[in-house]
Amino acid sequence: MFGRAVRFLVSRPASLLGLIIVCVFYGWSLVEGLLQFAGILLGDRALGWVLLPYDPFKTNFSKALLPPSPRHLMGTDDLGRDIFSRVLYAAPVDAAISVIVVLGGLFVGNLVGLPAGYFGRGVDEVNMRLTDLFLAFPALILALVIEATLGRQVVYAIIALIVVWWPSYARLSRAEALKVKPRKYVDAALLSGLSDFQIIRKHFIRASLNTLVSYATIDLGNVVLVYSILSFLGLGAQPPAPEWGTMVASGLEYFPQWWWYSIFPGLVITVVVVGSALLGDGLRDLLAGER
Repeated sequence: MFGRAVRFLVSRPASLLGLIIVCVFYGWSLVEGLLQFAGILLGDRALGWVLLPYDPFKTNFSKALLPPSPRHLMGTDDLGRDIFSRVLYAAPVDAAISVIVVLGGLFVGNLVGLPAGYFGRGVDEVNMRLTDLFLAFPALILALVIEATLGRQVVYAIIALIVVWWPSYARLSRAEALKVKPRKYVDAALLSGLSDFQIIRKHFIRASLNTLVSYATIDLGNVVLVYSILSFLGLGAQPPAPEWGTMVASGLEYFPQWWWYSIFPGLVITVVVVGSALLGDGLRDLLAGER
């Protein structure tokens, strides 16, 4: 299965490009994140930038707003900090948030959607009306309201994004459950004495994975984008911690003369979003062909 998936993605240049982008982003984020975590545990935060060209926090006003060059690939910001180093340092937070939000949305969405599709009637009515209640609010506005109410911290941004993301997964998992429910093997499982929980776990969750995996892959990039928007509006990681959305917002003050300050972080966000979308489309075609 894994080998066939790799061959399928390699045969499609767009999907292969998406796979490379996603692997590079999450591979680097894992390595850099472990170094940052080790630095915190050992009391030596310098471990967090041992692989970076420069200390992402060190200011040097004599080098403020230098253009891109071999020494500073993405130029420097208004405090003389290397933008390339700050972009790399910020990657683990965005990667971790995207994974946590997507997994959290999948968990809550399946918890609501699968029973709705399996049991129907009252359960379906209550669960879907709850889902519709959350879907009635524009996603970004709802996330802004939740985080502004709870506080400007990364953990609250994660909670806000999970609240925004789970309703779409609830609808998807319900739709998949409705497709599976009329199958004969479900009736056979009921006659064999399996409990409702066992049937849902064994047949419904497995059947919904193909659809949910492709959508979840696309959503990895979408979460990065929405979190960057929250940070752009001042509701993400707070300075001096580097964050892509915050860097774009800070650079707009100096745009267009010092264009690199906001353009490069924004370009990185775009590449990650496009990469996850390309990979997700490829996985959707692959998994659809297996049905």
